[in-house]
Amino acid sequence: MSGQSITDRIAAAQHSMTGSAISKAVCKATTHEVSGPKKKHLDYLIHCTNEMNVNIPQLADTLFERTANSSWVVVFKALITTHHLMMYGNERFIQYLASRNTLFNLNNFLDKGALQGYDMSTFIRRYSRYLNEKAMSYRLVAVDFTKMKRGIDGVMRTMNTEKLIKTLPIIQNQLDALLDFQANPNELTNGVINSAFMLLFKDSIRLFAAYNEGVINLLEKYFDMKKNQCKDALDIYKKFLYRMTKLSEFLKVAEQVGIDQGDIPDLSQAPSSLLEALEQHLASLEGKKTKELNADTRASTLSSAVSSLSSTGMSFSRMDEKEKQQALEEEQARLQALKPVFSVLFTCMSSFSPSGFDALGDLLKPTVPTHTAPPPPPQMAIHHGGKLLANDLDSSLANLVGSECRDTCWSQPGEKKLTGGQNWQNKTMSTTQWSPAPVAPQPMPVPHVAPAPMAFPMTTPQVPVYGMMGGVPVMAPQPMMYNQPVLRPTNPFAPMPGAQMQFM
Repeated sequence: MSGQSITDRIAAAQHSMTGSAISKAVCKATTHEVSGPKKKHLDYLIHCTNEMNVNIPQLADTLFERTANSSWVVVFKALITTHHLMMYGNERFIQYLASRNTLFNLNNFLDKGALQGYDMSTFIRRYSRYLNEKAMSYRLVAVDFTKMKRGIDGVMRTMNTEKLIKTLPIIQNQLDALLDFQANPNELTNGVINSAFMLLFKDSIRLFAAYNEGVINLLEKYFDMKKNQCKDALDIYKKFLYRMTKLSEFLKVAEQVGIDQGDIPDLSQAPSSLLEALEQHLASLEGKKTKELNADTRASTLSSAVSSLSSTGMSFSRMDEKEKQQALEEEQARLQALKPVFSVLFTCMSSFSPSGFDALGDLLKPTVPTHTAPPPPPQMAIHHGGKLLANDLDSSLANLVGSECRDTCWSQPGEKKLTGGQNWQNKTMSTTQWSPAPVAPQPMPVPHVAPAPMAFPMTTPQVPVYGMMGGVPVMAPQPMMYNQPVLRPTNPFAPMPGAQMQFM
């Protein structure tokens, strides 16, 4: 099977529709394509682990769901993606994995229906056990051995004896799970297992570097330990020599599959005389008759062993420095690729006029030519009839409104103007000029005889009026009577005979 399957494309489309970018990236990184996860998808997931608003449990659960697939390709790539995030992602990711009671339960995984299904299923079971052990180690010591500080002032070199004896067996267990992968060069036949082997190779170098520094610290403290501590330390050192031999075999496989020789460290074992000196010192503490080396010979042997192990540690450090340099070169390459884009942007920003660009904001201000002066503000003419004031719009409007109200609404002192009557007309303010129109004198109201009662009387509610206007009491509105015909005329817009409005 090669390329993305229809299932992969459908799943990616579903995640695109639901807006789950993380689920889509996980789906893209764990397709049925027989190749390692693509770097762009892994980089995006690493970026997600550094975002505080990303749900780390949801990300991990999405990867766990992919390991429930029946295809060895999907499951293997899900494990690779998880391992990659444990190595290069934010520490929150591995913290969450360490907090879970169970991680990968793939001890019985077997893909019978695909090419290389039987062989790859074996490595999937071994690989999942290592990832479980890696998370368990973090749970026990709250630190990733592959990321801890190394050197003379490193964690393992400055650890006290009691804690050192408890920590080194944890490193041993994790290294055993890694070396149990046991892949031969003939079995590394596709891009999926090669990606997993490369991650295991990098972990083995860093893990053994921490293991090596812990043993150096152990040897420097050995001749000052108590009897029980010496017994445990001697056992740890013997296991260390055995694992160094297994690691050298693992590194030979790495060399055969094309890993650069400069990336493979040199393993220098301590002289065999050191082991003999350690055993003689423990025998003397136990009261056994043995020939123990004198102080000078013992110190010389110990110094030679520490020097050999330190040179191995320096070899491990060179690999880390090379990887850092490679990461720096990749970052510089990305910046060089973006340099033309930045150049275009800077060119566009020189193109703006300094007088029209605000450097402290994001507004473009229009430029004003120097030879033309801004037009003067509009002047208002004085209108004697309306009493307009020049350059004072508010005062002019106030005078006009006051003049209009005095002429149309308010009564002058000593006058009595009544409203109503059959000759009453509604007065409206002129909209074409500001000066008020002359008001015609109003005739006195003429008494009017009320007509006969109507068929359908209709009255408006009586609203009491309070106060006085212009010294004259204002009359309340009178009830209105409407004559309604019994039959409706044919034309609804024609005048209705007999219907007239009267004011009482």
